[in-house]
Amino acid sequence: MKIGVPAEVDGLESRVAATPETVKKFIALGAEVSVQSGAGVASRIPDAEYAAVGATIAATAADAVAGADIVLKVRRPLADELPLYKKGALVIATMDPYGHDDAVAAMADAGVTAIAMEFMPRITRAQVMDILSSQANLAGYQSVIDAAGEYDRALPMMMTAAGTVPAARIFVMGAGVAGLQAIATARRLGAVVTATDVRPAAKEQVESLGAKFVAVEDEEFRQAETAAGYAKPMSAEYQAKQAALVAEHIKKQDIVITTALIPGRAAPRLVSAAMVASMKPGSVLVDLAVERGGNVEGAKPGEVVVVDGKKIVGHLNVAGRIAATASQLYAKNLYSFAETLIDKAAKSVAVNWDDELVKATVLTRDGAVVHPAFKPKEAPMDEPKPSLVAEQGAN
Repeated sequence: MKIGVPAEVDGLESRVAATPETVKKFIALGAEVSVQSGAGVASRIPDAEYAAVGATIAATAADAVAGADIVLKVRRPLADELPLYKKGALVIATMDPYGHDDAVAAMADAGVTAIAMEFMPRITRAQVMDILSSQANLAGYQSVIDAAGEYDRALPMMMTAAGTVPAARIFVMGAGVAGLQAIATARRLGAVVTATDVRPAAKEQVESLGAKFVAVEDEEFRQAETAAGYAKPMSAEYQAKQAALVAEHIKKQDIVITTALIPGRAAPRLVSAAMVASMKPGSVLVDLAVERGGNVEGAKPGEVVVVDGKKIVGHLNVAGRIAATASQLYAKNLYSFAETLIDKAAKSVAVNWDDELVKATVLTRDGAVVHPAFKPKEAPMDEPKPSLVAEQGAN
């Protein structure tokens, strides 16, 4: 049983899919682990540390994955990487398949079993495998650090002989994993923190971290959550009232951090250009959803945009900006899942295809796209021929 860990080819990706800690555990399960030279350098892991725990250091990606039963990656493989993998290999990574049907089809054509870690079910058993939570948690932390780096004032209140420095006001939009960590980090740095979310249950979580909750708390808001914990669509009237409240609140803020991102969908627009214009010069906005279109109007992927003295921060791969920590957690997520695919007695790969975790995460298998959300749609048998459709449309 061989596990291959190639270096990431995306220039923006600084994380690595295995650490010496997880490599040592894989070897204890009977695996031979091959790591491409330099794969961990950006995460502060030199080749020598992998070698010290028993990994083979491969000169190239082709050598690292040659004959590998399992390939561990951070991002899905590109088209020119796929020919390096043996047919039937389990490729475990963040696949980001929405809007990339061609890439999913290419993995199927290559004969690999592509496993999307971001589709891991939100159940107790899988918490330790949840890459979305581990990486969003770090992105929330880093968003505050990035904001502080762009902000030209101190964050905490300081009482000095030369006068008092007021605390910065930070507004966090979205109280999911990233938002809650942003709130906690901003509070630890001494800022005055407020936050908003469309879910009523978020109010208690926000307040438990010492922040003030901002929302129009009418009867509709109190009923705005399903039994499963999801937000219900709000009426246009409520949305207008909430937007007016948020617009007025943003005027008084020094830093705004937006975290609203739904996998597979364009990010909702939370902050308009008019809201940005209403803020004081020197204010900072950090958009964690910029890769999906952004929550802030005017945000640009990979750039810090200055608009009339206000900075809109649109860093990509925010968790990867603290790669050493991000890789540590990501690698543990992958190990926790991959070890369920290994027969400990036989020391070989033994996938239980009926396991709910496997069913939820497998995108491709045996040359086909098998995930229900990405299977090619079959045309109905009685669908009119294209020429007939065109003729009917012209009549």
